[in-house]
Amino acid sequence: MTTRSDQKASGPLTVKELSKKTWSDFETVLGSNGGARGCWCMHWRLSIAEWTEGKGEGNKKAMSRLAQRDPAPGVVVYENDTPVAWCSLGPRSSFPRLERSPLLASVDDEPVCAIACVYVQKKHRGSGLLPAVLDAVCDYAASAGYEVAEGYPVEPREGKRAGADTAMTGIASAFLDAGFSEVARPRDDRPIMRRKLG
Repeated sequence: MTTRSDQKASGPLTVKELSKKTWSDFETVLGSNGGARGCWCMHWRLSIAEWTEGKGEGNKKAMSRLAQRDPAPGVVVYENDTPVAWCSLGPRSSFPRLERSPLLASVDDEPVCAIACVYVQKKHRGSGLLPAVLDAVCDYAASAGYEVAEGYPVEPREGKRAGADTAMTGIASAFLDAGFSEVARPRDDRPIMRRKLG
């Protein structure tokens, strides 16, 4: 069973869509490795072969192209004008690899804003920031017309911590703290969670 985190969230956060203007802030959050292993948040958007071939600069260029399109592929999250997190979001159809995943298959036909990746900048991890990041992201999704947000967090075993490459979808306790509820559990450590918006 998922337990609530006892860490406190930070103060109010703001979000800005990823664009040419916010690209350097996105780079700041993801760091020189582009998140984990040269991903640049293309994991759910490409086939494994495409992702592996583009690892590093190729994936970075692919995300840069997406950042120039509408709708934006996600948002940079700020605390007092300092970029502290990134969230990749949109309709599930924006994430072909997620759509094909047997583990994270659609629960039903309800249209959702898929929170495919939520990445807190390294120096801000462990500070209890993630629930506030999710709140800010949900406010953005609601303003974009979504009625339901859906997340795919991991739930590490008791006493264990998830690494950056497995925690890219978020941590279940933080989703609970941000008002999400579990709607399915395809595997012991992988709940699917939703929050009604608006």
